[in-house]
Amino acid sequence: MVKTAKQMAPEFRKFREYLTQRAGVSPEHVEALLPSVSLKFCKKGEVILAQGAVGEYIYFVEQGLLRFYTIDDQGKEHILQFAPENWWISDRNNFNQNQPAEFFLDAQEDSWVVQLNQSFFLKASEMSKEFRAFHDQLLQRRIFQLYRRVYALIGTSARQRYEEFIKAYPDLIQRVPQWMIASYLGITPESLSRVRREVAGK
Repeated sequence: MVKTAKQMAPEFRKFREYLTQRAGVSPEHVEALLPSVSLKFCKKGEVILAQGAVGEYIYFVEQGLLRFYTIDDQGKEHILQFAPENWWISDRNNFNQNQPAEFFLDAQEDSWVVQLNQSFFLKASEMSKEFRAFHDQLLQRRIFQLYRRVYALIGTSARQRYEEFIKAYPDLIQRVPQWMIASYLGITPESLSRVRREVAGK
């Protein structure tokens, strides 16, 4: 019998590799930490975190693609981040300060995500000094990325933003609709089509 996507659980493969290869956590510590996390299947289109909700997780994308966005008073969506495999994503204010979420998080493909709560980070930091240092660096990188994101929106051209998007998300051009890419870049779909023609013709 052919298994459905939901039945084909990836069993933390990428998460294990990430912790050992990127965060420097020993395989023994990884195995000790796994009972502290959970694996969740998210169907395409499922809202994982809604604006106004109080969530308790940071998510690691084991398989699939998530989208982080807000909706303005006119009902227009503004995409702040995509999270493909091996990316972390969360509403940090919601997670760290227990405040109602300011953003939405949903699945753009059938996805498997690892759910990590505060107790995981406390336990991992106590158990592994390598993870503690890695987590601090992760937070610093996230702050730097946010600064760069704001600067890109106010200080660079649409073409520059598109080229940076390709560098950050090299395989997403074929995975998300063009209007979402335009939303992420802060331009219209028509402007995106023009920019893509310019880049293709360079």
